[in-house]
Amino acid sequence: QTKMEYEWKPDEQGLQQILQLLKESQSPDTTIQRTVQQKLEQLNQYPDFNNYLIFVLTKLKSEDEPTRSLSGLILKNNVKAHFQNFPNGVTDFIKSECLNNIGDSSPLIRATVGILITTIASKGELQNWPDLLPKLCSLLDSEDYNTCEGAFGALQKICEDSAEILDSDVLDRPLNIMIPKFLQFFKHSSPKIRSHAVACVNQFIISRTQALMLHIDSFIENLFALAGDEEPEVRKNVCRALVMLLEVRMDRLLPHMHNIVEYMLQRTQDQDENVALEACEFWLTLAEQPILFPLINAGDVEEDETIPDSEQDIRPRFHRSRTVAQQHDEDGIEEEDDDDDEIDDDDTISDWNLRKCSAAALDVLANVYRDELLPHILPLLKELLFHHEWVVKESGILVLGAIAEGCMQGMIPYLPELIPHLIQCLSDKKALVRSITCWTLSRYAHWVVSQPPDTYLKPLMTELLKRILDSNKRVQEAACSAFATLEEEACTELVPYLAYILDTLVFAFSKYQHKNLLILYDAIGTLADSVGHHLNKPEYIQMLMPPLIQKWNMLKDEDKDLFPLLECLSSVATALQSGFLPYCEPVYQRCVNLVQKTLAQAMLNNAQPDQYEAPDKDFMIVALDLLSGLAEGLGGNIEQLVARSNILTLMYQCMQDKMPEVRQSSFALLGDLTKACFQHVKPCIADFMPILGTNLNPEFISVCNNATWAIGEISIQMGIEMQPYIPMVLHQLVEIINRPNTPKTLLENTAITIGRLGYVCPQEVAPMLQQFIRPWCTSLRNIRDNEEKDSAFRGICTMISVNPSGVIQDFIFFCDAVASWINPKDDLRDMFCKILHGFKNQVGDENWRRFSDQFPLPLKERLAAFYGV
Repeated sequence: QTKMEYEWKPDEQGLQQILQLLKESQSPDTTIQRTVQQKLEQLNQYPDFNNYLIFVLTKLKSEDEPTRSLSGLILKNNVKAHFQNFPNGVTDFIKSECLNNIGDSSPLIRATVGILITTIASKGELQNWPDLLPKLCSLLDSEDYNTCEGAFGALQKICEDSAEILDSDVLDRPLNIMIPKFLQFFKHSSPKIRSHAVACVNQFIISRTQALMLHIDSFIENLFALAGDEEPEVRKNVCRALVMLLEVRMDRLLPHMHNIVEYMLQRTQDQDENVALEACEFWLTLAEQPILFPLINAGDVEEDETIPDSEQDIRPRFHRSRTVAQQHDEDGIEEEDDDDDEIDDDDTISDWNLRKCSAAALDVLANVYRDELLPHILPLLKELLFHHEWVVKESGILVLGAIAEGCMQGMIPYLPELIPHLIQCLSDKKALVRSITCWTLSRYAHWVVSQPPDTYLKPLMTELLKRILDSNKRVQEAACSAFATLEEEACTELVPYLAYILDTLVFAFSKYQHKNLLILYDAIGTLADSVGHHLNKPEYIQMLMPPLIQKWNMLKDEDKDLFPLLECLSSVATALQSGFLPYCEPVYQRCVNLVQKTLAQAMLNNAQPDQYEAPDKDFMIVALDLLSGLAEGLGGNIEQLVARSNILTLMYQCMQDKMPEVRQSSFALLGDLTKACFQHVKPCIADFMPILGTNLNPEFISVCNNATWAIGEISIQMGIEMQPYIPMVLHQLVEIINRPNTPKTLLENTAITIGRLGYVCPQEVAPMLQQFIRPWCTSLRNIRDNEEKDSAFRGICTMISVNPSGVIQDFIFFCDAVASWINPKDDLRDMFCKILHGFKNQVGDENWRRFSDQFPLPLKERLAAFYGV
């Protein structure tokens, strides 16, 4: 049967008929084209029609190329539509003809055959065409250029279309052979083939394909060798590769960053526009790395505060849902990647010009080379910063800000001279100089705050507050953002100036338009976070609350401007504590209503999606977060409000929402209400605990974190009654604390909750001590002394007394964790003492001495001083 098929010969008359059709289909007349389409469709009924098409493409060399190529493209469409109906013989004939003619002397025919091959391959036929990849790979080694180029063209198309299946077990991982093979061709003499080779490998970067990651260094080395290639297509593919590597293997590029940045600056000016565009992508990707610098556009309008904001000026602000975190000893700097000091631009991309690229490059270089960069920059910088032309001066201030993060250490000696100069620039007559100076100063806020307040902090704050009331909208925005950064750094240092600060911020309320109001809310919220309860003074409340409540009353429930306002109020409520009481009822009520409305809308949408649109769940998330802020600020005072509302029923629904952020915020609220008024939460515990258990899934870090924290708070309130719920949560918690690469915050909260469960139900938890004691001790040694740490350590001590053998192997870790306490309460110190001395007595003096000789000196000294061991 098969033998017959392979010796298939076309019938001369049929062949002429098909050639006639192919010629007619190239006619510009649409009526003719339509009849041709119909005839082609009819011909599909003949099983060997497709044999004719492949015959014209591969064997009929007498015909002109466009006709032959067209025959192949019609065949490709038939493969797409009817491949499963092709008789076996036809399929085999087409496959063998493709492989025999991939090296046709015409580039057009080669490309057409390649398209045909990848179309068959992506119809699930890579599995059913086992000799395809080996054959194409062996053809790469052909002496004949056309064969090599044709095979590579086909492979490139297959890599583009079937990347995923190539990297799966289905095919026995062909990439392990293909990728090293492709890399050999980076040095081929033909530019076309070099270009194919890079393009093939590029398909596997973003997915971090294992076979490529094994050869990543040789890939990068080979790319560098092609950097100056004379063929634009090769340069374009090299740029594209570097852009993608920046996203997935920054670590491998860092050692070469200097050269890469220089290379990309050259390529950004490439004569070939496609190369230049690819290179520009590099700077954009660079800017997305957690590296910040401003994007300034050079609109030069001095006073525009009276021009109304256009809607597209207002970027959607992404709401950060509540995450419960521990405070740390070291420096209290949170490891969140906040993008707050990025001054963004109306349309960043179109305005992406070379000065911004260069600022990005400098920021990256500064982070890579640190202070080694300074000798190259400082001489230039001096000249720029004090230049009489404002455009030049402005660029110098931008550079100074761009290098702040990477070169901070090396810049310190110059700051006493530079900061006063910058503070002067804040009142420059050019708005663009004023706005960039706000940003640059905010990049040095950490240093400013570390100096005596009268030297720099006070003058800087005074000038920044004036800029918040600038007549230029961009300066207002830059000053407001910079001030928020300063607040975060200065914290309670600002307390003496609160009246003055509030004066300005409240005045800005009446002055600001839409877009900047949103940033103003952020500055007020950050102020509340930074000074905390110091804000709770009648005169401050009198200044701050009326304008906030006035905006609150103006905004409708559907207005997205509620988000930043609710966030701001959440910080204010937490800071004011009892001072917020007069305002809490309407605020509480509205939040509950927002949650209820959103849930109702979601139910309608689930039932009848065609009639009801899906709600914007952000309203509900922000409302839950504000309720958390109220519970945290008002404490027991919220009890009446909770009693008179159905918030717990609503929370039960929110805790089961599909959207992780909704669950995250509802667990935070659960924890806060547990602390504030447990009598109302307790009746729901039997319903809540199973849900908390199923959310201990570290794939959703923040959800898992908040659920963990809430379980800990609940256990403290439940005491021994927590017993029936331990099996629902303990195994997941122990698993999480032992997972590699778990974020610090989650580890700390997990440890605290395990400790608290052990505190209330030691018999249930202590048997597992050995499985968690080591990561437990290492994750809690860095957090500050506080209530949560206290209850967790009481739990560990209680469990050790129940199961002392569980801690024997890791006792050194326990000693280290105990030593991390600055001043534990007396009874907790006694518990520590008892365990340490008990262990020492049990092993005997000689063994204890041998054991404690392994201790680092500071640990040895602390334990001796505090606990006499």
